[in-house]
Amino acid sequence: MSILFSPCTPQSRDLAVAIPDGFVLDSGQPLSGVVQARLVGPSTGPLVVVGGGISADRRAADGPDGAGWWGWAIGAGAPIDIARHRLLSVDWAPEPATRGAVTITTADQARLLALVLDQLNAPRIDAYVGASYGGCVGLAFAARFPTRLGRLIVISAADRAHPSATAWRGVQRRLLQLGLDTDREAEAIALARELAMTTYRSAGEFVDRFSAGPAPAGAGDAYPVCDYLIAQGRAYQGRTTAARWISLSDSLDRHRVDPAQIHARTTVVGFTSDRLVPIGDSRALAERLPNLDRFIERPSRYGHDAFLKERAVVAGVLTAALKTLPAACSPEIAA
Repeated sequence: MSILFSPCTPQSRDLAVAIPDGFVLDSGQPLSGVVQARLVGPSTGPLVVVGGGISADRRAADGPDGAGWWGWAIGAGAPIDIARHRLLSVDWAPEPATRGAVTITTADQARLLALVLDQLNAPRIDAYVGASYGGCVGLAFAARFPTRLGRLIVISAADRAHPSATAWRGVQRRLLQLGLDTDREAEAIALARELAMTTYRSAGEFVDRFSAGPAPAGAGDAYPVCDYLIAQGRAYQGRTTAARWISLSDSLDRHRVDPAQIHARTTVVGFTSDRLVPIGDSRALAERLPNLDRFIERPSRYGHDAFLKERAVVAGVLTAALKTLPAACSPEIAA
């Protein structure tokens, strides 16, 4: 037997959508360049947009260039089923090559996503799935373009930043700026990543993994938990630039959305150990949404990273939220 490729056959293609001349951010700064995006799935069918944290990019699904940042959740037969639905994901602005920090909001990111949709002749998103920063952008898109979104799934994100999260990120930004000022950018990125990891994971996980570790030989030497953080920081070098990280970190802290303006059917997911998005903020968001579908609150040892690590919980949420979307079609198989 041979498979005849049809409009149902999952395919992947990258897009580079030019930002039009005169595009101005909410800050008043002009923005130029392109928005990099990836479309995966059949050529027709419901459109699902996926957005992740500030480290995420258009490579959400596993592909020829390696494992995607949410690859376990995306695929043929996966919770986000690319055999049934078209999947769109984008690189957050600014582009890595941009020189200097850019003052950009989640509403600006929503406008850039709209440019990609226009390029695809897609007037409407059937479902937007956003986690962390991607959830913030989803909320901003729903408020800015209420007629262009059907369903919204928000995981580990709220309508505004918590002051304690802003405090942690503020220290990270000052570390990054110090690295730029002293020509030690790579070291600053590693240190900022170390600090970030202490906010992404929970205190309980650190107790489980590191409380029994031995003390180092002398003052100033690394404890076992420090060795873990140092390794995480080194692994992150080369993944971003200090200026881009400053831009996106600041964007998280500028994020403000009025939940009353969001009329898409919305699912909100929060984890009780999340210190960056405290569960109280997720509850408050859910209470103020005019068209709340479900609010799911779950424990986790992984803190803010639960959206990456709690696969069973997230898979159940995605499956339930997306099951009402129609299938594109059935693959054609011929002898």
